[in-house]
Amino acid sequence: MVNTYEGLPGGVAVSHLSVYDWPAADGLCGGTPHLHLTCSEGYVVTAGSGAVQTLTSSGFAQTPLAAGTVAWFTPGTIHRLVNEDALRIVVLMQNSGLPEAGDAVLTLPPAYLTDPETYAAATAIPADVPEAEQERAARARRDLAIEGYLRLREEPKELAAFHEAAAALVRHRLDAWRTRWERGACAASAATGRQLDRLANGDAGHLADAVVRSEVPSARGKFGMCGRLDVYRTD
Repeated sequence: MVNTYEGLPGGVAVSHLSVYDWPAADGLCGGTPHLHLTCSEGYVVTAGSGAVQTLTSSGFAQTPLAAGTVAWFTPGTIHRLVNEDALRIVVLMQNSGLPEAGDAVLTLPPAYLTDPETYAAATAIPADVPEAEQERAARARRDLAIEGYLRLREEPKELAAFHEAAAALVRHRLDAWRTRWERGACAASAATGRQLDRLANGDAGHLADAVVRSEVPSARGKFGMCGRLDVYRTD
């Protein structure tokens, strides 16, 4: 029996991101502000320059990004990528890509956070329409999230209410998220435990089960939250 987890190391997911160069209301170019509720996310900058703006209970911060920079943040960090010069990033996502599978809430104004249906109507990008229409939808939701984000920066006391609204919006997804975690990061950790136990008993038999895998992007140029994504299947 194969006794190893066969996804990407540690149950992470990876994608290539070309950050949007669309100007926003405040004159900056970049992506859609949002937070994740259960996942950390990391950036490895491969080209260009820019910054990631973050907003937490500790306040606002801005981290410069340039080729070679590695930056990461924990759940609850509102983050907004700013593109100054053709910013490209390799994105590492916890829990087998859960951040791109629903573990994200955009910083829309409060009127759009009242229930999952209202939120979905404001954030959906239709898949069966021309690319120009998809881009318009992506830009519209980005601009709406910027509106809410700038309000949160100006009124930090509203951050707790946004956290509560975000948690309520995703509650119906939690069973599916738990299944993804169990099959991904949890399974990877358990596999390591089994391997340690076997090695401690002088049993190296699992080494005979070694495999090599590779993937090409399962989707190219997808309209993501922060830019155009090349997405890899990692489950």
